[in-house]
Amino acid sequence: MTDVLDRRITPWVGRLLAANAVVLLLQQTIFTSDYLAQLLSFSSAFALQRPWTFVTYMFVHGGIFHLAANSLALFVFGPAVERRLGSPTFIFYYLYCGIGAAIFSMLLHSINLGADPFVGASGAILGVAYAFSRIQPDAQLLVFPIPVPIRARWLILMLAAFDVVGLFFFNDGIAHGAHLGGLLSGALYFVLRGIARPADPMPISSPRRRVPVAARGGGGHQASVAPHAEAAASHPARDPQPRHGEETAEIDRVLDKISATGLASLTAEERRFLDAVARRRRNPD
Repeated sequence: MTDVLDRRITPWVGRLLAANAVVLLLQQTIFTSDYLAQLLSFSSAFALQRPWTFVTYMFVHGGIFHLAANSLALFVFGPAVERRLGSPTFIFYYLYCGIGAAIFSMLLHSINLGADPFVGASGAILGVAYAFSRIQPDAQLLVFPIPVPIRARWLILMLAAFDVVGLFFFNDGIAHGAHLGGLLSGALYFVLRGIARPADPMPISSPRRRVPVAARGGGGHQASVAPHAEAAASHPARDPQPRHGEETAEIDRVLDKISATGLASLTAEERRFLDAVARRRRNPD
């Protein structure tokens, strides 16, 4: 069985990457009408008459480079977030951030700020990037052309600052308001859920992770645990320090549960088990 932390592409990240690529291919080969593109893009002036555009604009891109940039960001940030939140919550969170980005942009447009109309998944993906910075705030990211790694928490602040400046001072056609809307929606989600930057549930490996964001390819923000062992049919009370094989099997079972249904689905006993293992591995005898 492949370990859950070794799956680079999680289910909804893979589906979103495929959906965005297929939509662009159809745009450029079969459905080439500008009118159709307008019907799917988000425009503040027509948003209430075309409510579907609060969602459809996320799956339409302005070209191959626009799609490539968003796909790379989703590939880097998305899997860790989906594994932590669980797949159903992840896709809800993704769409929620995208819709929040559109609403925020519409509010800004009412005071003549921001690009309009616009397309692209950037608002939703920046919401995912914000979630990544809450889950792994100290992850090291390489961002072209900056030659040194940047911690995730500082990268998010830099992106937010760039979009604030772009919103007020740049007329570059980029939907800076939607980007900010995605970030703010993500922050609001975590505030409302009462999640205060959780640590990794299983800090099994201690080396810092380096996560390439640009030309150096993907990969590097994953940890690894021992191979999956078959769990016993019944689970008697655990000794204070269970045997290694039993502990590894239980770790894999709990991580599988987190991947499938999210961290919130763990029982009190499972949380205590994870805490005990984490303490032992941070402070080995």
